[in-house]
Amino acid sequence: MSNKKHKINKTLQGIISISAKGTGYVKVSDFEEDPEIDFKHLNTALHGDMVEIILHPKGKGRLTAEVSKIISRAKIGFSGVLEPADAKAMAGKKGHGIYFLKPDDTKMYTDILIPEKMLSGAKAGQKVYVEINLWKDPQKAPEGKVVKILGKPGENNAEMYAIAIEKGFNSDLPTKVEEEAKKIKSLGIRTEDYKNRRDFRKTLTFTIDPEDAKDFDDAISFKELNKDEYEIGIHIADVTHYVKIGSELDKEAKSRGTSVYLVDRTIPMLPEALSNDLCSLVPNKDRLTMSAVFVIDKNAQVKKEWYGKTIIHSQKRFTYEEAEKSIKESSAPLHKELSTLNNLAKKLTKERFEQGAISLEQEEVKFILDKSGLPVKVIKKVRGDSNKLIEEFMLLANKKVAETISKGTKKEGGVFVYRIHDNPSKEKMEDLAFFLRSLGHKISLVNGAIPTYEINNLLKSLEGKNEANTVHRAVIRSMAKAIYSTKNVGHYGLAFPYYTHFTSPIRRYPDIVVHRLLTDYLKGLKVGKEKLNIYEEISRYTSEREKFASDAERASVKYKQVEYMSSRISKVFKGVISGITEWGIYVEEEETKCEGLVRVRDMADDFYIYNERKLELVGQKKKKKYRLGDNVKIKVKSVDLERKTIDYVLV
Repeated sequence: MSNKKHKINKTLQGIISISAKGTGYVKVSDFEEDPEIDFKHLNTALHGDMVEIILHPKGKGRLTAEVSKIISRAKIGFSGVLEPADAKAMAGKKGHGIYFLKPDDTKMYTDILIPEKMLSGAKAGQKVYVEINLWKDPQKAPEGKVVKILGKPGENNAEMYAIAIEKGFNSDLPTKVEEEAKKIKSLGIRTEDYKNRRDFRKTLTFTIDPEDAKDFDDAISFKELNKDEYEIGIHIADVTHYVKIGSELDKEAKSRGTSVYLVDRTIPMLPEALSNDLCSLVPNKDRLTMSAVFVIDKNAQVKKEWYGKTIIHSQKRFTYEEAEKSIKESSAPLHKELSTLNNLAKKLTKERFEQGAISLEQEEVKFILDKSGLPVKVIKKVRGDSNKLIEEFMLLANKKVAETISKGTKKEGGVFVYRIHDNPSKEKMEDLAFFLRSLGHKISLVNGAIPTYEINNLLKSLEGKNEANTVHRAVIRSMAKAIYSTKNVGHYGLAFPYYTHFTSPIRRYPDIVVHRLLTDYLKGLKVGKEKLNIYEEISRYTSEREKFASDAERASVKYKQVEYMSSRISKVFKGVISGITEWGIYVEEEETKCEGLVRVRDMADDFYIYNERKLELVGQKKKKKYRLGDNVKIKVKSVDLERKTIDYVLV
């Protein structure tokens, strides 16, 4: 539907995105372009807010509008540095000193005024978290109150805390939540807790996790039934046994939605008394679990399945590195069991890709920090067979739980929470095809989509090549986002018609919900359609919380990358061109993945023109071309820790 069919002066709703320059764009369905909102017409709207807009009369240029109403705020809290606004306050004298917050958020286009009585003990120069409490006049700055003093700017704790709290994740849990968890922990596992549970304590059971993991959500049990069949149990911490609906623990977990994994810390969804202790599937201790148990043949086909409450006693805690060794070396502990599981996992993977799953593995880096939190070294994360083994069996459990409940509730019209991943839009697929063709790849569109086998073949052919990461990113950007929903549309990326999240209730609230729904289902209790809105709201909210957690995690990595390069000014590195725009080329440093910008104005050897169609910069005189995936040598010119940016120059 084109813009012309929409009446001017009609009010429309949408989420507003605000650029670093302070211009707003509102995504409105059926519009060919997002209406643009000039700074003076924002009317106090902030990035991410749900707004109502009125379109302006259509001129020759872009469609414009103004914000008429703020429907809901994305956030009201901002972290940044507190600065004095007048000389009296600067001199530290008592009086009616006005201060202001200079927000870290580059999308926040105005400072926030803080009256002296709203300082809450904060002093100029400190890093603080402020909430807006008054903003009626768009011509004036908003007024706020200091909610938390974070520390000194540039100090690791203050910066990491600022990133987390701005996304709504407070590292401090309320006292009553901590107390409730400690009380549950002090009771431990009682005799009555063993009742009505299938006992797996004598079955070989183990965990495989990262070396630095503190909470163990999942364990695997293995038993050879005969030469062609195995019983494999996927045992998940029974968090719902301890976290009851309506309890303080449940309210807090629901509010957080997820744990957050920053570069140097975890901000858990549940108190450590549960997440790192009573719920954690530590070795050599009885633990209560919810399990999916499968009889699987040598071809990785599921012959029987069982779900229910269990009790386990893990005999071994493997790190990924140890499990990797056990898979490969016959003398290593549990070699036979792990190599059998590994062979089955590979068959499950093969089947998944044959059904159209997409390979979306990306290279990741990990920072080694010193005691003060400064990054001293960067290492590439290695994903071996042990990682893939665990992943494949978790996918199987998630898929089968969703399949079982979905088929069961279909007859009775019940409710379930799925993890869905919609098909990509035709427009995004066309854009991706255009982009890949501009890089010289032969790509076909079938019914408006690039066939998944074609994407996989391309990604496989690029393994180890310069442009692999760039193409990977473009493929991911073309995809819909995976979210939680009560409406099942399947999972496009995994090629599963039914999928949910069942395997991580220590760190994800939707998994707690799925455990409760599974327990009800197994008891024959139906969750009726009258509760659909409750579960749809949980799905919407937890999807949003997941996005905020992901943003915080990325921001913490970006901060460490910039910090790492801040002590390497003028040093020369090898890089790969990861993005091209009219203002310059983005280059990703080969080892650390630190992305920075080489500005066109710093490319002094020629006058460069941006060719948008071919996505390249071309020198007018010498005709030198810079394209995505090209190898370049770069020197660190400058960094801006506040804005989390790195500037490179070409060598």
